[in-house]
Amino acid sequence: MAITSPFQKLQADLGILIASFSAGERLPSEPKLAKKLGVSRATLREAMRTFETQGVIRRKQGAGTFVVGQAPVLESGLEVLESIQTMAERMGLAVTVKNLQVETVVANEKQAQKLGVPLGTKLTRVSRVIHTGERPAAYLIDILPDEYLSIEEFPKNFKGSVLDFMIERGDLPTVARVGVNATSAKSDVAKALEIQRGDVLLRLSSRIYLASDKVVDYSLGYFLPGYFNFHILGHIQR
Repeated sequence: MAITSPFQKLQADLGILIASFSAGERLPSEPKLAKKLGVSRATLREAMRTFETQGVIRRKQGAGTFVVGQAPVLESGLEVLESIQTMAERMGLAVTVKNLQVETVVANEKQAQKLGVPLGTKLTRVSRVIHTGERPAAYLIDILPDEYLSIEEFPKNFKGSVLDFMIERGDLPTVARVGVNATSAKSDVAKALEIQRGDVLLRLSSRIYLASDKVVDYSLGYFLPGYFNFHILGHIQR
């Protein structure tokens, strides 16, 4: 593709520079890179976001920017709800769960509305970071009514997926309402994923229903775009 703008030239030059480093190496600091490429730090940072979302580089707060190897991409169709663990198993990839936190909270206004429960209802909140290899790739949060899943009932051998746990327990979800959008990382999400605040992420929100039409899980997932490819299979109406 022909280079038609100064920003595209910057991205091309930056791509060549990044390719000259080996996986695991740290890039020069932003001031040095900006001076070398003849641009402002703000312009450089914008160009670097493209490579970060592709999984080519990774910024660690307080440590710098590192070149990473080509990341395996997990693919899934949004018409079928499945866990990251199921996606990875289908592709022969290994994922690990880190920073698992299970706590009791009381429903705020948004949680109460999403779960269809009264304000102040006792809930179980499950958060964790999913790693592919040594790299964090997704930050997941599930919020469930305590009467459906309490801390005492939480599985000791939890593998990372609340959905998989539901199915193994015999609770078969009938439908899930899923929303997907691009978002910028807030401070807590950025810290969990070891990226910079404001970096672009894919955000999936879903509500899982049982046969009783009762919402039993409201979940939020924050995904690094370079590691995931979500798509929708469309059917032509005749």
